[in-house]
Amino acid sequence: MPRDPHQATEETLRQKAKLIRREVVKQTDVCGSGHYGSAFSIAEILAVLYYRLLHLRPAEPQWADRDRFTMGKGHAAIALYPVLADLGFFDPAWLEDYTRLGSPLGDHPDMRKVPGVDFSSGSIGHNLSVSVGMALGLKRRGSPGRAVCLMGDGEMTEGQVWEAAIAAPNFGLDNLVGIVDINKVGSDGATAEIMDTRPLDAKWRAFGWRVLPLADGHDLGQTFEALNGALNAPDGRPTVVLADTVAGKGVGFMEGTWQWHLGFLGPRDKARALAEIEEG
Repeated sequence: MPRDPHQATEETLRQKAKLIRREVVKQTDVCGSGHYGSAFSIAEILAVLYYRLLHLRPAEPQWADRDRFTMGKGHAAIALYPVLADLGFFDPAWLEDYTRLGSPLGDHPDMRKVPGVDFSSGSIGHNLSVSVGMALGLKRRGSPGRAVCLMGDGEMTEGQVWEAAIAAPNFGLDNLVGIVDINKVGSDGATAEIMDTRPLDAKWRAFGWRVLPLADGHDLGQTFEALNGALNAPDGRPTVVLADTVAGKGVGFMEGTWQWHLGFLGPRDKARALAEIEEG
C-alpha cells in the first residue's frame, strides 16, 4: 500500500473504496447496528482524500502542519476508521472490537481516543465551526495545512452550519474546504421531503463561498478533479464541494433508500452485500 498520498492509482482508490464498504459491513456485524447508507455514500470521497490529497503523517498524528479533517456527519465514522487503520494510525485489530466496552472506536469519532481524528463529533452541525477555527489558526501562524469538513445534506438544516459559513469568507479562509455529501436521504426519509434546503449552490454562493459541483461522487476521476481543485487552487475564498452521491452505494438493495440509513444485515443479506461489494 502506498504511504505517499499522491501516488495512489485509480485502481488503488477503487480497491480502497471496496475496503471501506467491506469493513463497514464487518464492523456493523460486531456492533449489531450501523449507518450503512451514509457510510457507503462517502467511500470514494474518503479514498480520494486520504490516499491522494491530504497531507498527513500516520506515524506523527499530531504533526503541526498536517491537514485537518472533521466530520460533521460523524455517524459515518464507521467508514473513516478502516482508512485510518489501513494507513497505520492505529492497529487494524481495533476494528474487531468496534463499539465494544473499552474500545476507542465509538459510533462517533473521539479525538481523545482515536489517532488521526482531529475533532470529535456528536451533535450534527458543529464541525464546520470547528474547521473555521482550525483554518484561521493555521493561516495566522503561516502553516500550509488546510482544514476539510465533510457534512451531510440533512445537516444543512442546522443553523450553526450557516453561522460558520458566513464567518469563513469574512476571514478570507481559502485554506478551508467544505464537502456536502448530497445522498438525498436521512434517518426519516428523503431530505427534500423532510426539509428542502435546495438550491444549495445558490445558498453557499450567497454566503461568499466558491462552489464546485461534483456530479457523481462515486466517479473517482470526477471526485479527484473536484477535491483537488478545492484544495489546491485557492482563490481567496473558502470552497465547498457539492457532491451528488447515492446512499448505500455499492449494495443494490440499499441504494437510494432511507431505510438503510441505519440497520443490520442478517447472515444471508450480509453475504449478498459483501459479494456485491467485491463485484463492484
